[in-house]
Amino acid sequence: MKQGLLALSPIAVFLVIYVLVSIIAGDFYAVPISVAFLLTSIYAIAVTQGGSLRDRITLFSRGAGQPDILLMIWIFILAGAFAASAKAMGSIDATVQLSLQLLPANMLLPGLFLSACFISMSIGTSVGTVVALVPIAAGVAQATGTATAFIVGAVVGGAFFGDNLSFISDTTIMATRTQGCRMSDKFRVNSKIVMPAAIIVLFLYLILGSHIHAPRVTSSIDALKVLPYVVVLITAIAGLDVLLVLVVGILLSGVIGISYGDYDLFGWFGAIGHGIVAMGELIIVTMLAGGVMELIRYGGGIDLIIKQLTRHVRGSRGAELTIGGLVMLTNFCTANNTVAILTVGPIAREIAERFGVDPRKSASILDTSSCLAQAIIPYGAQLLMAASLAALTPVEIIPYLYYPFIMGLCALLAIVFRWPRLSPRPPYEGGS
Repeated sequence: MKQGLLALSPIAVFLVIYVLVSIIAGDFYAVPISVAFLLTSIYAIAVTQGGSLRDRITLFSRGAGQPDILLMIWIFILAGAFAASAKAMGSIDATVQLSLQLLPANMLLPGLFLSACFISMSIGTSVGTVVALVPIAAGVAQATGTATAFIVGAVVGGAFFGDNLSFISDTTIMATRTQGCRMSDKFRVNSKIVMPAAIIVLFLYLILGSHIHAPRVTSSIDALKVLPYVVVLITAIAGLDVLLVLVVGILLSGVIGISYGDYDLFGWFGAIGHGIVAMGELIIVTMLAGGVMELIRYGGGIDLIIKQLTRHVRGSRGAELTIGGLVMLTNFCTANNTVAILTVGPIAREIAERFGVDPRKSASILDTSSCLAQAIIPYGAQLLMAASLAALTPVEIIPYLYYPFIMGLCALLAIVFRWPRLSPRPPYEGGS
């Protein structure tokens, strides 16, 4: 018991460094996540019992370099390259403008929600969607005399819908790799859980926003620039390996960008390099977290957590609730849904295997629960960014986040009623 608690102490050290210090500093992003994990890693190596210092470092390195961790890193590299090369040739602007152009005049509110859903699913980031659409939403609110927080809430909700399902979202990548399931399988299961919430919210916005009209889009739109996102989305849903999907997206972005003159060959290379570098901190954090979790596992910490959390669990429902609650609690502490999934993922997999939870379901619960937590904390990056762009406070937006709250209810009902019913799948072998 004491050895297990000592093995778990790096988690407490991380929370103190990352959360407590940030609270004291009055800035939740005062401590870089990479610095917090570096200091935690040093502490974890120091307190791990058994073996020489060299042996402990080797154990840490084995955890940081395990195949699942490295596969995540390859995906991060390609996802960063695709996102940057597509953005540099104007894909995000074209997607936003096309979405607004296709909206019927009397469907602004549901249209903005759908646009946020599509854009975030395409580009794989809720923050990027917020940055792209919130200024438009704020301008529309001012022009129509509608409460700004109300319209911004629709955009933020749609951003989390797409981020939860996107094949190039880091939360999706983390959830599927830690649970050992294909992205396409997780998408099918996850969509059955959250799609009812999206439909309910869409009808709600149809009713509440019937008096709000969309502005006319006067600038020309290059619809071809949306093609890389569409191709990535379709091929990923079809089950093509995610690494190949991203390579196709990168090549397609390069061909379109060069043909339009948005960049030349070297400009394309530069955009790809910028995207890879932008993923640097996430890659470092992923490796450090993998090493720390391996030391915790070695010291008996994970076994202790599972034993304590599952003392009163008698079946898969309790296990699924435990997984969801654990990732939400971690998300509240870290204000980062990717880090929360990365931290909880190995523990969730142990719980899922012990109580017979399908990995597709556990991956969906991890991603959905973390998105819910991230959406409702006023110190999360998405709400802080949205509030800043719309001249609001995060607390003003939270009451209008209809989709995250209804999504959370649908996720809870899916656990209670064992939805969806899953047929057996062949063993996972590292595909998409």
